[in-house]
Amino acid sequence: MTQRSPFRYFKTSPEVIRLAVMMYIRFPLSLRNVEDLLHERGVDISHETVRFWWHRFGPLFASEIRKRRIEGMRTSHWRWHLDEVFVKINGERHYLWRAVDHEGEVLESFVTKTRDKKAALKFLKKAMRKHGRAEVLVTDKLRSYGAALREIGAAERQVTGRWQNNRVENSHQPFRRRERAMLRFRRMRSLQKFASIHASVHNLFNQERSLTSRVHFKANRTAALTEWRGLCAA
Repeated sequence: MTQRSPFRYFKTSPEVIRLAVMMYIRFPLSLRNVEDLLHERGVDISHETVRFWWHRFGPLFASEIRKRRIEGMRTSHWRWHLDEVFVKINGERHYLWRAVDHEGEVLESFVTKTRDKKAALKFLKKAMRKHGRAEVLVTDKLRSYGAALREIGAAERQVTGRWQNNRVENSHQPFRRRERAMLRFRRMRSLQKFASIHASVHNLFNQERSLTSRVHFKANRTAALTEWRGLCAA
C-alpha cells in the first residue's frame, strides 16, 4: 500500500515547507526572522504559519532522520558522554540531560525537574533502551550518575575526568543559541519536543568542518541537504 504524503492537504509546496522548518530548527532564528527571509525569496507567509509547520512536520522529519540513521548503523556503542544543563521554564529551573557519542552525535535528550538518582536512572534507561549499552560512559562528578550506574550494573564503565567530558560540553552550544533566539521555553513538553527535534537535525547537518578538508566538507554538506529534501517524500 502506498503511503500518503503528509503534504497532501497543503497548498504550499513541500520544498518551501522543508526550507522553513530547516531554517527555524537549524539556525538561531526567530519565527519572524524566517518569515522575513522567505519573503525576500518571494514566499509570502505569516510567522504563525512557520510555527504551525514546525509543530506539524518537525517531529515527522526528526523521526525519519532517526530511522535512516539507525538503519545505517550510525549509532556508536564505544564511548558516550553524558551531561545535564540548566534550562529555565517560566522562571523555574529544569534539567536537560543529553547523551553524545565520541563523534559529537546527540543520541538522547531528556528533560526532568530534578537531577537526582531517579532522574539519572530514567535518562540512562531510555538511552540504553534505544541505543544499547556503551562500553565507556564519560560523566562529570555528579553523584546521581554513579548511583544510577550501580543500580543497572554498569558502574565499572563510568569514567570521570576534568577535561574528558568536553565533547558533550561543546555540543550544548548549538542548543543554547537556539534557546536564546526562542526567548526560552514555557512548558516541559515543548522543551522536550524541541530538544529531540533539534538533536536529530543537528546530527544530520553537523559535519565537523574543522576536522575535514574543504572538498569532503562540501560533499558531506551536499549529501545532507539532499537527504533533507527527500524527507517524507511520497
